[in-house]
Amino acid sequence: MSNTIERRILDLLAANSDLTSAELGDAVGLSASAAHRRVAQLRESGAITGYRAVLSRAARGDPSIVLVNVTLRDQRKETMAAFEAEIVDCPQVVQCFLMSGEADYMLHVEIRDGETFERIHRETLSQLPGVTRLASHFVIREVVTRV
Repeated sequence: MSNTIERRILDLLAANSDLTSAELGDAVGLSASAAHRRVAQLRESGAITGYRAVLSRAARGDPSIVLVNVTLRDQRKETMAAFEAEIVDCPQVVQCFLMSGEADYMLHVEIRDGETFERIHRETLSQLPGVTRLASHFVIREVVTRV
């Protein structure tokens, strides 16, 4: 994205997606209708993929957060595809990243009331295709979140 105005619009919306077209226009030196058109173009181009409410941990039931390194038996395309196809159906997994380094994947898992990580580890994560090792790291406190 080379256009400075579009970059500023994206930065403003990333910080506050509730901004009106008039507020965006004022901030970047455009009319409200021109700002609205630019946002529509950014959606059509795929630069903006959606809007969502970011809920506090309290609103999500104060879940415990566990980061889990996953090592697969191999890195063959079929093994990774089978793992990825099933991980999307795990409701406790908030994010899944393909990693470089020692682990193949890193999971962001949230544990809510009535659940135990031991059960999720035993009945869900360790049963995923190709998994040979899980290394779990319990988050003590979030220090910075910029999403």
